[in-house]
Amino acid sequence: MSRKLVIMGAAGRDFHVFNAMYRDNPDFEVVAFTATQIPYIDGRKYPAELAGARYPDGIPVFPEEELAALLDDTTVDEVIFAYSDVSNEYVDERRRLVEGKGVAFSTFDVDTSMLVSSKPVIAITAVRTGCGKSQVSRRITDILRDLGKKTVAIRHPMPYGDLAQQKVQRFETYEDLKRHECTIEEREEYEPHIANGVVVYAGADYGAILAEAEKEADVIVWDGGNNDTPFYKPDLWICIADPHRPGDEFRYFPGRANFENADVIIIGKVGHADEASIQVVENNAKEANPDALVLRRHSPLDIPDPDAIRDQRVLVIEDGPTTTHGGMPFGAGVLAATTSGAGELVDPRPYAVGDIAETFRKYPDIGDLLPAMGYGDEQIRDLEETVNAVDCDLVIVGTPIDLTRLIDIDKPSMRIRYSLKPEDGKLAAAVARIVAPEDYRAA
Repeated sequence: MSRKLVIMGAAGRDFHVFNAMYRDNPDFEVVAFTATQIPYIDGRKYPAELAGARYPDGIPVFPEEELAALLDDTTVDEVIFAYSDVSNEYVDERRRLVEGKGVAFSTFDVDTSMLVSSKPVIAITAVRTGCGKSQVSRRITDILRDLGKKTVAIRHPMPYGDLAQQKVQRFETYEDLKRHECTIEEREEYEPHIANGVVVYAGADYGAILAEAEKEADVIVWDGGNNDTPFYKPDLWICIADPHRPGDEFRYFPGRANFENADVIIIGKVGHADEASIQVVENNAKEANPDALVLRRHSPLDIPDPDAIRDQRVLVIEDGPTTTHGGMPFGAGVLAATTSGAGELVDPRPYAVGDIAETFRKYPDIGDLLPAMGYGDEQIRDLEETVNAVDCDLVIVGTPIDLTRLIDIDKPSMRIRYSLKPEDGKLAAAVARIVAPEDYRAA
């Protein structure tokens, strides 16, 4: 008799756990997935084309809110929790619900769900969403380019469309983003790499993705999502910690695993954080991972015209996931506005329409900023309508993409960028030890 499983997820890690551990394993049968965090991902199926021969009808995906009823109506032996950036208390609540139904509960197996590559893998992870993984990923690809290595970035999954068609996706040009009908969240992750001349792979089947990426890469950079652990076994494991949220490295799942297992811990954005908070993170690193190389790094803002911000009433648009389920009360846009002397941060909530208004209802602690939500055409249109309805002098765009490629902004706007500042050469040396050991020893 096979053991019947339900995998709780958010259209990413859950599918990978299934593919890597259960798809071809006759000792287990996955009867359902549940979905949360992301709009429009429940009420569909994990398709038979991806689920394999043992699942000719595919696997249904239910809203997580229906988990209790699902356990009442079906015979399930175990529920596996397989998504990221949630508090330990949140996981424990789900555990109590499941075990209260007489069903076993576990979190996904970090090590067993990692695939092994034939190429060196550098993994970029974090303790929370919004720590600054993207800027670190870009810095790592720059280091690898300087070492003469052809790099491919494989991005954590965001398969919000037709899963069968998204089995393996390759992005090299902006036209590829249009062809794959990417959401704003996908563009925020892929576009900076494309602008930096780095090919990006993503999709739904990370074994098939790895096989394709290995054909053209000297080195794989795993560009993680949220605070999830790597899908591939890393040769160099980097974890980003956030001094604006000290202590979260212990309080959030599964980011603690990144913090405890990383070879390098980067405390980013130190130029905008107080010393006491930085020291808390450093002390926690010494306690949890004494062998890790711990680096402080600045993340300077690129503000094209600070004088144009001074005394203005500004609407700030920030990265969506960072300010919603990531719980971060500000990002690069808010920092640019406040450090440049903006007269007022205009509250967008009175102007919000449609799905944007619903986002504010779902995440009531969002501050005076607008999260760049855009998981479909309708939500993108709601974002555009909200932006243009706000009574302000200037729109500050703090997302990692050129948002004007997707929406028309009918008032002056300014795009804010940021990067990881190269400092003492220690990060580059750590990379060189892995991918170019002969050159490193010679140097």
